[in-house]
Amino acid sequence: MKKILIIAAVLLVTVVACRKDKNSEGPSIAEIYGPFKVMTAFAASTDTVDFEAGQKVIFSATFNKVVNWEITVTGSTSKAKKIITGQSRQINSTNALWNGSTTLFPMFKQENCVAKLKIENETDSFVLPIRIAKVKIDQGFVIADFETGLKTSWTRFIQSGANMDFKVKTDALAPQAGAYLNMAGTVDWDYLIGLVDFPASAYGTAKTFPLSSNPDNVYMNCLIYGDASVANTSLVLFQLKEDENADGVINANSDDEYDYEIKVDWSGWKLISIKYSDIVTLVNGQPATPKGNRQHNPDKLGKISMLHLANPNNGFASTKIDYIVFTNDKPLQP
Repeated sequence: MKKILIIAAVLLVTVVACRKDKNSEGPSIAEIYGPFKVMTAFAASTDTVDFEAGQKVIFSATFNKVVNWEITVTGSTSKAKKIITGQSRQINSTNALWNGSTTLFPMFKQENCVAKLKIENETDSFVLPIRIAKVKIDQGFVIADFETGLKTSWTRFIQSGANMDFKVKTDALAPQAGAYLNMAGTVDWDYLIGLVDFPASAYGTAKTFPLSSNPDNVYMNCLIYGDASVANTSLVLFQLKEDENADGVINANSDDEYDYEIKVDWSGWKLISIKYSDIVTLVNGQPATPKGNRQHNPDKLGKISMLHLANPNNGFASTKIDYIVFTNDKPLQP
């Protein structure tokens, strides 16, 4: 009799365990294995958007089960891409809001775009037209976007090597607006291929740049292009030279200099961002002690030097740069 009761209890526990808890949040068997259905069609909150005015696009759709989805917005002219992904039954303002930002460069222009929704493991896709009336305006202090060329108030030095091309280009490769600085050449006696100095005086800001005094709130950003077809790896070096007594003169023996070297070992355009307080002093590529007050003072920044470097033993080197800009509180979000 006892054995029968034990068996019955086990069976009862098994039956209860197999019942679906009414309060369970997990998907049902039908949701997991049933056919995919769109319950509410893919839509956008507007078909024309003014990002400059702060407008946004909210995508929406609902499905009969949780799915992995991807929305790709592609600019018809720029070929810029914004990619939004998620895993849910609903697409809405909490997971699919677009403020005009870019995932893959170049940045969007005033243009027609196509938004495509793709569901993982489903062959169908869904598309919507969207018109960008005005592009998003990024907040920050722009050092160079090269839209008006190389300014006469900047100082430049270019080596007299072979195949030198240290010029502003205006073509389809531009990642922001319509221009960028091309830096290329063969210099077999020196690491330096060319440089540009950006003094604070070139911006009508007296002796220093108008940046926050808090180095944890200031970010330096730029867009750099890597060329996989070129064997010699380019280096881009930024030298941030502080004028600590604001006398208009940078003294290498008594003012701090902070240096940021970037090894360009990728293909295509890439956003580079770094917090001012994270930039160190370099001597021959190695960390060193600053020669001034040894404090990061972005509000005392008096000159920025941007150098294109490459190993002189490895031949031709090439890279491109655009949109050098300082932002507050967070990195650039193009």
